[in-house]
Amino acid sequence: MLLAAATTIRPSSRRIPLSFLRFASNSSRNTRPRLSQPEEKAKKPTLPDRWNYNSSSLLEGDSKSQEELASYPLVDANELEKYAEPPRRVKMLVRDWIEDSLYNPNYGYFPKQAVIFDTQHTTFDFGSLRNSVDFDVAIGKQYAAYGADEHHGPGRQIWHTPTELFKPWYGIAMAKCLVSEYLLKYFPYEDFIIYEIGAGNGTLAMNVLDYLRANHPEVYDRTRYNIIEISESLVNLQRKKLASIHPCVQVFHKSIFRWKKKEPAPCFIVAMEVIDNFAHDMIRYNLKTLEPLQALVTVDERGDFETIYTPVTDPLIASFLKLRTRLAHPPAIPRLLRAAPALLRAYSDLPFAPNLSRAEYIPTRLLTLLRTLRTHFPRHRLLLSDFSSLPHAIPGASAPVVQTRFQNTTVPVTTLLVAPGFFDIFFPTDFGRLRDMYEHVLAQPADDETRDDGARLSPLTGPVGRGLGADHFSSYHPSNRRRPVDGVTSASGLPVGERKSSVFTHAQFLSTYADLQQTRLKNGENPMLEFYQNVKFLF
Repeated sequence: MLLAAATTIRPSSRRIPLSFLRFASNSSRNTRPRLSQPEEKAKKPTLPDRWNYNSSSLLEGDSKSQEELASYPLVDANELEKYAEPPRRVKMLVRDWIEDSLYNPNYGYFPKQAVIFDTQHTTFDFGSLRNSVDFDVAIGKQYAAYGADEHHGPGRQIWHTPTELFKPWYGIAMAKCLVSEYLLKYFPYEDFIIYEIGAGNGTLAMNVLDYLRANHPEVYDRTRYNIIEISESLVNLQRKKLASIHPCVQVFHKSIFRWKKKEPAPCFIVAMEVIDNFAHDMIRYNLKTLEPLQALVTVDERGDFETIYTPVTDPLIASFLKLRTRLAHPPAIPRLLRAAPALLRAYSDLPFAPNLSRAEYIPTRLLTLLRTLRTHFPRHRLLLSDFSSLPHAIPGASAPVVQTRFQNTTVPVTTLLVAPGFFDIFFPTDFGRLRDMYEHVLAQPADDETRDDGARLSPLTGPVGRGLGADHFSSYHPSNRRRPVDGVTSASGLPVGERKSSVFTHAQFLSTYADLQQTRLKNGENPMLEFYQNVKFLF
């Protein structure tokens, strides 16, 4: 088992009140409030507190022996769902650590802490605001309505989305995008089927359906809007908000990763600011052999955290690394060191040189999503938006931002190992790599057990391809098209395949589909275009 030669993360220069250190210390080993597993009810001896504790593998006796930490049982986020409090004396992959911290139903960040900013039934009167400063002031007033944090620990975790800030115009732009594709390809032969993953307050769904009902009643009559939502509180909010107004809405209280139902019909998948909270794994490379190592988080009997590294044994991590190699996406090691093994060996032999590369966060859960879409939604079109870059990220390649709200101020920290449930953990997405992964995954043949030869036939899914194969009539496949799905023809009757997805900046996408006059300020600024410049779309 290997450990980096210098794993200590030095405390940040940011001044943080002492009381806050009970929830996050800027070190590689952190202390959180002492919590026990639900079955451990017996009173335990009191252990001394260790605040802002730094450990270093350079100092013997400074940290728990690696052998003892490695002997802890391996758990995953699914097992931890039954825990009422964070566990101890366990180890888990980084993605399970993140999923448990964010989504555990009993103490996770989203079920217990997060609040999505909502202007309720009011919208901003953009035409009456002089400039973006006035817009910031108006947002601040809405935030103030939530009240001040009155206690000394982390406060309510309030975060906003473009859907809420620019409603209904942002949602209407998404509606125009989706309905234009539907009218072009499927109307009137197929229903308009939408699946939204993580619908938040339900505002986007409301804006889309209101627009369809007012402007495309013939489409609205054929619309089926499905929401896949992991948060129980948001499920209840969405049902209460949407059911009585739009009967075509159905809300499923389920994680997208546990979705089992096959949707054989053409459909649209909408994921707006969802994948940034998808769990990542962390890997580092042995700089002598370039062997990848998977990171595991250990939690000892005190509730202190360590990171240990072992050879890759997890199938999902191994699958991602294999796919990355096939797509020629390089690891986070300088190209010169990768190209010159002799130079790499010389570098690793230098005094005090690390024996592992810097931490790299890989989107393994995102890969799971893409495979889910291929398997259970074979004829989908994906509309996805999220952050392409983030400031204040912790150290590492493709590293997340880890932050909380303390005394009405957002405070980022410099380590991933923080008290579960009190911190938001969100990642940037490399959209170029995402597009490559997405198109590659969709190009793979569907599993035999997922084929649905008994699916309802329509004029667009006739018997042409079922007996002869989708490429029977032509061997020509344009480079900007996917290979067609067997048994599915295009509106022209020929199996030419769907157009491949493209990446757009936030401004490019909204300039195409949004009514920009509705969000223009008096001085000509347009915050819907100029805000969120670190956001991109895949469509």
